[in-house]
Amino acid sequence: MHYSASRVKQDYGATGILYDLGSVYEGLSKITDKRKARGKLYRLEMILMIIVLAKLSGEDQPTGIAEWGKHHGEELVKLMQLNKPQMPSVNTYRRILAEVACQEEVERMVGKYNQQGAHGEVYGLDGKAVRGMRKKDEEGREYLLSVYDVKYWKVLAQVEVGRKENEISKAPKVLEGVEISQKVVTGDAMHTQKALSGQIVRQGGDYIFPVKENQASLYKNIQQLFAPEYPKAGFGKIETDFLTVEKVNKGHGRLEKRTLTTSEMLNSYSTWPGLAQVYRLERQFQWWRSGRCYRTSCEVEFGITSLSRAKTTPERLLGFRRNHWGIETGLHYRRDVTFKEDATRMTIGNTGKVMASINNLVIAFIRQANFQNAAQARRWFAAHLTDAFALLTTPFS
Repeated sequence: MHYSASRVKQDYGATGILYDLGSVYEGLSKITDKRKARGKLYRLEMILMIIVLAKLSGEDQPTGIAEWGKHHGEELVKLMQLNKPQMPSVNTYRRILAEVACQEEVERMVGKYNQQGAHGEVYGLDGKAVRGMRKKDEEGREYLLSVYDVKYWKVLAQVEVGRKENEISKAPKVLEGVEISQKVVTGDAMHTQKALSGQIVRQGGDYIFPVKENQASLYKNIQQLFAPEYPKAGFGKIETDFLTVEKVNKGHGRLEKRTLTTSEMLNSYSTWPGLAQVYRLERQFQWWRSGRCYRTSCEVEFGITSLSRAKTTPERLLGFRRNHWGIETGLHYRRDVTFKEDATRMTIGNTGKVMASINNLVIAFIRQANFQNAAQARRWFAAHLTDAFALLTTPFS
């Protein structure tokens, strides 16, 4: 497997590991170790390397990570140039995750690594509840807000927001650390805010946001613009600039018809920063079984974008909006289902947040290695430890 386009700048780690500058190993070696020197048997980057390798190989809980390390002890000693054949205990991993590894430093390392290499055109902005962090009888959930490269499965930045409603104030902060020039930022209706839209335009990017009742005036104007016309007798229809595209997809017993209509007619008097077009997106669904349609549904979304008609067509705009759901299927679903993030109890210290950052890193690794199925990739890496180790010592290609 080929992981890095070039290996020009290299260095040796404290234990003699040859690694590329810009690799995850280099980043892990710079994370602050809060432990006292006395009684410390393993370097912090070595323990974190084992955690990431075990994650790549299919282990999701500290117990499984510890057992995986013991079963692969001989290989790990050789790959990481370790002096001790004995692997860390499960309590060591728990302590490192909960108390020692600084969550902010780990997250910055993951973001810095993922911002290397190629990037897609669409960055999804969305929050995720980390249910595994919720303690018994505790109200509410902890949320993490991410900027996600939909095409390359890379979380470019992530911040802790606490409660869901805090995403509004945290979204500008998470975007500050990401290069979004010439990129399209998508989000949900909560992110449809003037301040955030203006920031994206100032940073050289574009936005596509749905509009709901939380922006009452804007929502009403768009709704009225696309409302059906019933002209009086003797009067013609009002001339519009509408452009429409229609797409039909069929699969897994479901037929989906998406119709997007755009307009520039609100631009002249709207005060929304960077507004170039508004749209109406209608989704019609049919569920089929044995040649018969047994259920139908329809939903309508109104939205705004800073992408002008000179920059994009209705067809591309429809594709951009659909790509936003990649953050649900490509990131959140994988973390919940494949990595069992919500099912794993991580209530002590920073365990849940550090593991969420590591999950983001491993998902990017899987895409970098040209796998489309995360579960399949983890089974493969479980049998090819040397290739997994190579990912950690080379930069993003």
